[in-house]
Amino acid sequence: MNFPATLFSTAWYVIGMVGALAVLALAIWQAPWKWLADSRHLNVWLGAVVALALIWSLRAGVYPGLNLHLLGGMLLTLVAGRQLALIGLALVLAAVTVNGDTPWISYGLNFLVMACAPVYAATAIMALVARRLPRHFFVYIFCNGFFGAALSVAAVGGVSNAVLWLSGAYPFEFLLDQYTMYFLLLGFSEAWLTGMVVTLMVVYRPEWVSTFDDHLYLDNQ
Repeated sequence: MNFPATLFSTAWYVIGMVGALAVLALAIWQAPWKWLADSRHLNVWLGAVVALALIWSLRAGVYPGLNLHLLGGMLLTLVAGRQLALIGLALVLAAVTVNGDTPWISYGLNFLVMACAPVYAATAIMALVARRLPRHFFVYIFCNGFFGAALSVAAVGGVSNAVLWLSGAYPFEFLLDQYTMYFLLLGFSEAWLTGMVVTLMVVYRPEWVSTFDDHLYLDNQ
């Protein structure tokens, strides 16, 4: 994650930027802007963006492009939905880039890996949980908040490893030994943080979480 400017060929950066702009344009077009018209929702969304910008600035890594940090993709998706989560993470990445932590040339690739991968994985997990499991408060918390967050990080690990390997930046064996295993630790941390925050929000401020419905998850339980 946080790919530098010299790790890939120019073609990879161009493809990444085109793909990122296409995804972001679609998200802006489809975003539920009326949800943000409520000042409570807007404040929560902006607060999450600022908090994640600070979290993304704190990262660990040794080799170029092999940095790790918490993502918040599942959390933002649960709170605001897929489109606003993508837009929010785009703003987070822009803030980190402006701060000098990453170069603008790699913005597209970074967005596809660190925003699209966890958000789309989160969306798929939420859909699977809603379709296959009962609508229960604890199912929402543990399957989406805890396990879903860990799986979304695993998705980022898979995508980032694939990009680094297919581009020739690092050999597969090196990535498997020096990078992949750390996503297990990152997934545990992401699960703990997301599960804790989501639990507090749905208990005390359920109206802040757009994907949570009191009547659906609490009535008749």
